[in-house]
Amino acid sequence: MAITLSAMAQEADDDVQPSPPSIGTDIPVTYFGPPPSSVEPELIGPYQLLTAGELDVDAGTITLPLYEGRLKETGESVWYIITDTTDKDVAEALGINHAAKLAFADNLRAVRIAETSFDGTLLFHWGSVDFSPERSVVPGNTTIAENPAFPPESFQPGAIGDELYSPLVKIISSGDHIYNAPMVAFNVDAEQIDFCDTTPDYSLVHDNVAYICPSEGTVTMKLTPGFSFAKPVLYMSTDANNELPAALEGAIFAPGLRDVEVGADDSLFSAVERIFGFVNGPVNIVEGQVNPQRQGFESALRGEGPPLNVLGGIPTVATDYSPLWDLNLGEWTPEAVNQRYPSRLTEEFQILGLVERGFITGPGGALYGSTGNIINCPIVHRFL
Repeated sequence: MAITLSAMAQEADDDVQPSPPSIGTDIPVTYFGPPPSSVEPELIGPYQLLTAGELDVDAGTITLPLYEGRLKETGESVWYIITDTTDKDVAEALGINHAAKLAFADNLRAVRIAETSFDGTLLFHWGSVDFSPERSVVPGNTTIAENPAFPPESFQPGAIGDELYSPLVKIISSGDHIYNAPMVAFNVDAEQIDFCDTTPDYSLVHDNVAYICPSEGTVTMKLTPGFSFAKPVLYMSTDANNELPAALEGAIFAPGLRDVEVGADDSLFSAVERIFGFVNGPVNIVEGQVNPQRQGFESALRGEGPPLNVLGGIPTVATDYSPLWDLNLGEWTPEAVNQRYPSRLTEEFQILGLVERGFITGPGGALYGSTGNIINCPIVHRFL
């Protein structure tokens, strides 16, 4: 059985959104003042980080500007979005994320080259994506006792970049700044991807596109819930450097990202931040009922909802944000499971403390650390 694990809005019964402060009081929520984050972004409260688009928290989507560029040599159309840049002034002006660490990703295939033409069209020097494959993830055979759903029995990314494709682009006619410019469609006319209010043809567009409307210059992207330092967040999954995370996240398999170094989170010249996922973890014990501690890829492959990964530093919380997330995959040990320790984890140092104490290891008891997988996940919104 193939199961779709698209980036999705959280289910109502498994909501990472904070509950209203009026709970437990005798006054309505309208009596409360504005959240502190509306006064100072670093304070508690909701805060939209990627402000270039219109956020729909209930639907779990964001509608962003849709850009059309060209491959310089062939003239083929490149439909893309912009989410991050090393240029702080442009980030503030356009409402995109500032990610200074992307400058350290400029190595071999990891960053493509582009230039602007006289009319402002971006001309990419190389890199193409085939969106025609049908994305699928087949869980492990859980009908066999003790056989887990993760790792999947088989998987297929829904979009495959050529060997030179990376979402990162250095615009040589604009100060050599690097932009995170993931593709959402390639070598198609506007009429072919006119899905303004209908389900798109996913053989033509990115699997995390909810709607795409070239006539209005917009694309609506699905978002994924997770956490960063105990703050519930929404982020976008666009690309991955290996096929399995690309299939799981509904992202493009981007071979060029393999030339980004992993395992050196937060150190000088590192382009990545860490994202923490879990092989096992709490699942819904009773079918149809939600375990409030639910988390992990095992649960996700059982069709219970997104894995609820934990991100490292994001803007307003830390100073070292990067949209390139180095996957650290943990597994609760048999001893921890027997002691009923597994629970929903939401914060980096909480996880690292459990690793240090031996309750979480790498998959199969391996040394905990980077798996070598990078997922391009621009941050969009912080709930608290």
